[in-house]
Amino acid sequence: MNRLFRNVVNCLVSGAIICSCSGSKNEEKDMDTQDEFPVINVQYPETKKVPLSDEYFGVKVEDPYQWLEDDKSNETAEWVKAQNEITFDYLGRIPFRDQIRERLKTIWDYPKYGVPFRKADLTFFFKNDGVQNQAVFYVQSGSDSARVLLDPNTLSEDGTVALGDVAPSEDGKYLAYSINRAGSDWAEIYVLDIATGVLLDDHLMWVKFSNIAWHGNGFFYSRYDAPTGSELSSQNENHKIYFHKTATPQTDDKLIFTNPDSPKRNYTAEVTDDHKYLCMYESETTSGNAFYIKDLDAHGFVFKKVADGFDFEYKLITAIEGKLLVYTSDNAQKYKAVLIDPKNPDRKNWKDFIPEKEDVLHGMTRAGDKLVALYMKDASSKAFVYSLDGKMEKEVELPALGTVAGVSGDKAFDSFYYGFTSFTYPTTIFNYNLENGENGVFYKPQIQFNPDDYETKQIFYKSKDGTDIPMFIVHKKGIKLDGKNPTLLYGYGGFNVSLTPSFSTSRIILLENGGIYALANIRGGGEYGEAWHIAGTKLKKQNVFDDFIAAAEFLIKEKYTSSEKLGIMGGSNGGLLVGACMTQRPDLFKVAFPQVGVLDMLKFHKFTIGWAWVGDYGSSEESEEMFKYLLGYSPLHNLKSGTEYPATLITTGDHDDRVVPAHSFKFAAALQANHKGDNPVLIRIETNAGHGAGKPTDKQIEEAADTWTFLFYNLKVKPKF
Repeated sequence: MNRLFRNVVNCLVSGAIICSCSGSKNEEKDMDTQDEFPVINVQYPETKKVPLSDEYFGVKVEDPYQWLEDDKSNETAEWVKAQNEITFDYLGRIPFRDQIRERLKTIWDYPKYGVPFRKADLTFFFKNDGVQNQAVFYVQSGSDSARVLLDPNTLSEDGTVALGDVAPSEDGKYLAYSINRAGSDWAEIYVLDIATGVLLDDHLMWVKFSNIAWHGNGFFYSRYDAPTGSELSSQNENHKIYFHKTATPQTDDKLIFTNPDSPKRNYTAEVTDDHKYLCMYESETTSGNAFYIKDLDAHGFVFKKVADGFDFEYKLITAIEGKLLVYTSDNAQKYKAVLIDPKNPDRKNWKDFIPEKEDVLHGMTRAGDKLVALYMKDASSKAFVYSLDGKMEKEVELPALGTVAGVSGDKAFDSFYYGFTSFTYPTTIFNYNLENGENGVFYKPQIQFNPDDYETKQIFYKSKDGTDIPMFIVHKKGIKLDGKNPTLLYGYGGFNVSLTPSFSTSRIILLENGGIYALANIRGGGEYGEAWHIAGTKLKKQNVFDDFIAAAEFLIKEKYTSSEKLGIMGGSNGGLLVGACMTQRPDLFKVAFPQVGVLDMLKFHKFTIGWAWVGDYGSSEESEEMFKYLLGYSPLHNLKSGTEYPATLITTGDHDDRVVPAHSFKFAAALQANHKGDNPVLIRIETNAGHGAGKPTDKQIEEAADTWTFLFYNLKVKPKF
C-alpha cells in the first residue's frame, strides 16, 4: 500500500481561506446586493524549495520541487494534506456546491449497459443499476434470466476495486478476469467456474498492459517482475509473456517470450479465432508495433517475424481460410486491411483486402461470415458490412451524427451488438441482424435529459498556420451569441487518439444552465489518420497548442463566449495541452483544468511507463535540439513570476501510476509561487484513485461536482436547478 496518504501528520503550513466580504456591515450589504461572487482569497501552504538541478547538454535546469517526486515520504504526504485542506475549504465556501452535487446524483441515477458479447452459448454484459460504484458483470444462457457473475462492489468497502479484462474460455467453462486496485494500472488475474461461480485458486500478480488470450486449458498474459522500488513510480521494464495453466500456481507459469536486450519494450499475445496461431505484438512507444506469429501446433515457442520496426500499426482481425486478416497503417496513413499467409508471410505476398480510402478505417470485427468495418469521417463514425472476400455489402444506418462505441461480434453468430452515442444521445445498445439487416434496440436509457432542447454543430476554423481544424459545438437551442455564455473548451491532441461525439451525464449540468461545450479535434490525434497524428508530435508539438488557442480565439471572435467566460479542460496528454496553453496565453482563459497531466516535459520518461511516450514527445536526453524544444513549452518550466494565471484546479490521484502525481504536485507548487492576482490556483488530490479508469461512481460524482462548482463560480455564473 502506498504510504502517501497514510500516517499523515500536521501540514507544513495550515492553509487559511479568507473571504474578502469580511468587513463592515455596510460593506457586506453592498457585496450581497452588487456581487454574488466575492473573491475568496487563498493563503497557500508554503512549499519549500531545495537547490537541486539537472544538467542537459551543458544547461543547468533548476528543479527545486524535486522532493515531491517521492511518493512514499511523510513530507510529501504532509504537503498533500495541506493542499487538499485549502482546496476543499475553498470549494466548501461556494454556496451552490451542494446543489450541484445533488443534481448530479439525481441525473446519474439510471441503468447503464455495456455492449454484450458472446462465447459458446453464453451472453455476457456489464450493467450499472444507476449509482453503483462499479458496473456488475452478468451472464445469460439462452432465454434464461441473466444472473450476476461478478460484482466488484463486494470486493472493497469504498468501491475502489474495479474489473479490468474479462475473458471467458472458448468452451464457456471458465472466466479469467483481472482487477485493479485504487486506480492503479497494476492488475491481478483470477479464474472462476462460470457454472458454479466458484473461484479457483489461480492468482496472478504484477500483471500490466496485458490481455488474456485463452488456448486450451490456460491462457497467455503479460507481466513484469515484482518491482524493487516504488510500485507506483519506478520505471516499468522487461515486459514478458507467460502461459498460465488453470488451477496451477503462478510459479509454474511457462515463460513464452522475453527480450532482456531491449528492456523498454512491451509485448502482448493474441490467439487467432481458429486457434492455429499465436500472434505477438512488440512495441516501444504508444504507436507502431512489430508483428510476430507462431504455429501453435509446432513444437516450442519460436516466433516468425511478419513485420519489424515500429513505423506502422498491425492488429489481427480474424483468420479467413488459413490466412490472417490484419488491420494496418503500413503504406496506408488512413489504414487498410490486408491478408497475410502465415506460411509465406513475406510482405511481397500480402494481399490488399480493403484498400485505403478517403475516410479513416479505425476498426474491424468478425461477425458470422461477415466483417464490420468502422470508418471515421470528420471525427464521426460510419459502419459498413463486408463479405469475407472483401466486398462492401451495405452501410449500417446509424441514428445520428456520432460515435459507434464498441462492436461485439463472433464468427459463430449472424448478428453483432454495438453501442452508439453522441453529445445529446445517451449511449444506446443495438443488436444488428446480418441476415435481414434489422437494427434492433437492445437497451435505450431513460434519463432526465431532453435532447430536443439542444443542438450540435460542427464548424471548421483556421489555426495559426492556416490549417482547417474541426470543432463540435453543443448548446441549448436559441442561445444568444453575445459573448456572455459560459463555455468549456476540451481537447487532447496526441498519441493518435481521436475525440469523437459522446454523451456525458456530468456535462448536463453545463448545458442545462445555458453553457456551451466545445470539442476541438486538434492535430496530434487520429481524426484524419497518421499524417494528422504526426503533425502534432515531437518538433511539431506546438501545432497542437496553436490549434487549441485558435479554437478559443474563434469562440470569442464569433461571440459564443469571451475570455472572462471561457474555461479549458484536458486530461493526461490533454492536461499537458491545458498546462501549455495557460502558460503561453494566460490572458485568453478565465478557468483552466489540467487533469492528471504530463507537466514536466524534461523528466516524464523517468517514471513508470513514461518512456513509451517518447515516440510522441521526443526526450530531453536524445538531442540538444529536442531538449530545447521541450524546455520551450514544458508547463512546469514556463511559469513566470508575477503573472496572473487563470483560475486553476489541477486534479490528480495518489495511485496514478500512468502519469505520476509528481507532475501535478510540482506544477501546483510552482504555479502558486509564481501566480499573482485573485484567481485561485489549487490542486485536488483524490485518494485511492489513479489515472481515471475504474474510478468509483461516488468519486466521479464528487469530482464532477467540484469541477462544475469551481467553473461556475469563477465564471461568475449562478446555476439554476
